[in-house]
Amino acid sequence: MGSTTPTDAAAPKPEKRLSTWAKFLDSDILASFVGSKVTMLSGLVTVVMLVGALLAPWIAPTNPFDPASVDLMNSLFPPRWIEGGDPQFLLGTDNQGRDLWSAILYGMRVSLIVGICGVAIAATLGIALGLLAGYVGGRVDAFIMRVADIQLTFPAILIALVIDGVVRALFKGISRENSAFGVLVISIGLSFWVQYARAIRGSTMVEKNKDYVQAARLIGIPAPLIMLRHVLPNVIGPVLVILTINLALAIITEATLSFLGVGLPPTQPSLGTLIRIGNDFLFSGEWWIVAFPGVTLAAFVLAVNLLGDWLRDALNPKLR
Repeated sequence: MGSTTPTDAAAPKPEKRLSTWAKFLDSDILASFVGSKVTMLSGLVTVVMLVGALLAPWIAPTNPFDPASVDLMNSLFPPRWIEGGDPQFLLGTDNQGRDLWSAILYGMRVSLIVGICGVAIAATLGIALGLLAGYVGGRVDAFIMRVADIQLTFPAILIALVIDGVVRALFKGISRENSAFGVLVISIGLSFWVQYARAIRGSTMVEKNKDYVQAARLIGIPAPLIMLRHVLPNVIGPVLVILTINLALAIITEATLSFLGVGLPPTQPSLGTLIRIGNDFLFSGEWWIVAFPGVTLAAFVLAVNLLGDWLRDALNPKLR
């Protein structure tokens, strides 16, 4: 009798590797999202508003940026369901005869673009300075952190006023309509970079003493490549939470600046501009001009903040 060999059925089967989508469906983050009704509702509100803003040219009945589609004879119409309202204007019209529903969709789009661009500048600047301060240390770290401390004493409104004055002084031929967008974006970017810099700096100071960074130094990899290829991927986690929360803060800042008259002009309405216009007619009875943009702004900011709170808890390993 010859020696027996194990059958194919008894041979160990190779483990199947899960796809990225399968790993996501089995992740704790998705489970925590599905398990919270408040978070799911916030996500739904955020997605609906984002889609409405992105598809504004196709959803909105009129283009409030196009003077040819605006008729002053249609100004100050109340919402459709109120006596005196026009059936073609769902939420009524403003003082220039613009359809308020269309103006809100386009205004939300403008506010999102300003907020995203401002947060992108703040994140880029903050991450770069935070990496540099945490990795190099010494006088470089001290200088960057002192600049950050000084910057915290200047609110976004004051920074916007200073930048607006500098732009007008240096470029006298540029009108406020042409410079308003850039002033808002730069103001928001210079107002929020400190949070990213401090978060990245603290994580970088921990990571730079680990073995993989020391090994990269020993084999002669330049410091900039170590920071970008090795340190940055391991310290980027907290930035995701800050990005989410700061987007809501950036939109509020844009609305505040536009309400004060430093932001976008009435010809390029954002949510803040619509609220400022509506505030002038609030006590004369045209409440809808300020009410609907205000509710839209509050709902979007609340939804994004709730998503940021959920993301902060979901990414915190101590709470799992």
